[in-house]
Amino acid sequence: MPSSAMAAFARAVSPADAPAVPYSLADIRTELLAGLTVALALVPEAVAFSFVAGVNPLVGLYAAFIVGLITALVGGRPGMVSGATGSMAVVMVALVSRHGVEYLFATVLLTGALQILAGVLRLGKFMRLVPHPVMLGFVNGLAIVIFLAQLGQFQIADAAGVRHWMQGGQLAMMLALVAVTMAVIWLTPRITRVIPAPLAGIAVTAALVIGFGIDVPRVHDMASIKGALPSFHIPAVPLTFETLEIVLPYALILATIGLLESLLTLNLVGEITGRRGGASQECIAQGAANVTCGLFGAMGGCAMIGQSMINVTSGGRTRLAATVAALFLLSFILIASPLIERIPLAALVGVMFMVVIGTFAWQSFRLLLRVPPADAVVIVLVTGITVATDLAIAVVAGVIVSALAYAWQNATRIRARTHETPEGAKVYQIEGPLFFGSASGFGELFAPEGDPALVVVDFAQSRVADQSALAAIETMAARYEAQGKRLVLRHLSRDCHRLLHRAGQLMVDSADDPQYGIAVDYDVRLGPLGAAH
Repeated sequence: MPSSAMAAFARAVSPADAPAVPYSLADIRTELLAGLTVALALVPEAVAFSFVAGVNPLVGLYAAFIVGLITALVGGRPGMVSGATGSMAVVMVALVSRHGVEYLFATVLLTGALQILAGVLRLGKFMRLVPHPVMLGFVNGLAIVIFLAQLGQFQIADAAGVRHWMQGGQLAMMLALVAVTMAVIWLTPRITRVIPAPLAGIAVTAALVIGFGIDVPRVHDMASIKGALPSFHIPAVPLTFETLEIVLPYALILATIGLLESLLTLNLVGEITGRRGGASQECIAQGAANVTCGLFGAMGGCAMIGQSMINVTSGGRTRLAATVAALFLLSFILIASPLIERIPLAALVGVMFMVVIGTFAWQSFRLLLRVPPADAVVIVLVTGITVATDLAIAVVAGVIVSALAYAWQNATRIRARTHETPEGAKVYQIEGPLFFGSASGFGELFAPEGDPALVVVDFAQSRVADQSALAAIETMAARYEAQGKRLVLRHLSRDCHRLLHRAGQLMVDSADDPQYGIAVDYDVRLGPLGAAH
């Protein structure tokens, strides 16, 4: 293909995200080679995750192609790679074993619809609530999971089909080839950047194995990847309420896991490539991909952090690399399976081990000694839960612990400075946020029995945040009313004015009143304490 035609094709697949300068032939070569590297790494992953889910390997390969192609073309972040993933496969296995593969296709179809709905409702913006310690724990946990997943390649099946660990010379040869692959990947950027380092590692190791006839496991030892184009297939399940009862719980779990992993990967790739935004677009793209998988007999999937890291470290920065990765994968299935099946698994394991080294946040070991103890706990907690269970539980647990730690820290910041005016009134200057966590401490700041007849509470350095805060003001006012004393509130937001005026509460309007709003409409029942100012 002439270079001008290749450049036109590259701009066509990435119209919104193309670089400011035109594509050069070197840029296109880098993107194509990065896509080829990713496609080679996708093959054993898709086959392995198919086995985990209990389906035919082609079901996983079709998912890698469909999800990879659609998200590459219309996803929220150029450079990301999606396909069949282990986090979703471990949920699918129970569904397939109990109800069969047709229910899996129906579930994947519903999963995609839920993800599209999440994108339309712009729920992806809630990823902003994921704290940085949770991201660190997610990255570290996923790196460990990727590493542990590769250990299965060091097992072989005996005549009875039972898998056991390699031993002796076979294990030594496998480890040596993995080391060779990693060494080539490490050395290549120091020699040339014309060829992506992971692709060079695969090529050198494959040449050694094929050239010298070394007896080590290869891709064909996992399964044959030869097949035809995926065909349109409506899931053969009864359209009844009972079917919905079966597939909906699984679809909710798969949609949540898929979006969490995809949006976290989107953030991670965004930090590397310097791009922001696109969360809602990614939700819709993932949903469209899974709907298509459900209609073409594929197991569905989501973003893959390992392959995404291979892509960006190989130079893939646009939609072109991920697009051609999906097309290369399809070509492997249709015409190149005899060649691809000869690739030694040791080469692909070596690539993934280098991904693990590059993905793990090694600086987190230093951070654990420097960050607040709560953040250190969150990093370790999310890492452990990601490895022990799954990503969704880990992220939710990390966000909850981070939120509780934040609430506790802010709950202790509520305090008051007091002074008396020449007229004999006592002024409480509140400092710190007033919300559910600090409401109890707020009430302890006041001493109605010993205060003078007129008390002014100034909220200029505070913020009333929720119903619990309004209820705390109600309780405080009731205590002063019981003592027959007059209470005046100053520097509350207009929202608070509206809510508290309903109960006849005394407040002073000031030109510098804050403008924030309270999200809830809470009617505080305060008794009248005098004429309104």
